[in-house]
Amino acid sequence: MNELIAQLVSQLGVQEGQAKGGAGLLLKMAQSKLGGDFSKVSAAVPGLQDLIKSAPEAGGAGKLLGGLVGALGGGKAGGLADLASLAGGFSQLKLDPQMISKFVPVILSFVQSKGGQDVVKLLAGVLKK
Repeated sequence: MNELIAQLVSQLGVQEGQAKGGAGLLLKMAQSKLGGDFSKVSAAVPGLQDLIKSAPEAGGAGKLLGGLVGALGGGKAGGLADLASLAGGFSQLKLDPQMISKFVPVILSFVQSKGGQDVVKLLAGVLKK
């Protein structure tokens, strides 16, 4: 996992703790969306669970907004709830929520290099919404 963190730090200019937390937040969301299929991703890329554990707990306005948006219904509202929750987590890491879209391609590229096309397609399906 150190390789992914190093890539995030060098490509995005974030600190190591921010890289771990941001990647952890995105992977935590992917895990909740993929359910059992996430095991295919974690089997291909060992160490993902450690990153997920380093994600800050969603709290404050991000969690509240995510809960409110999620309560409005599934579909696009569910995606908005996830985005609101991620934005809250990124804010806790002192990262602009716009950084979410910059983390995704770095993570996907790393996962593809380790797990191949099938695994990255699975992950991209939930991270690119």
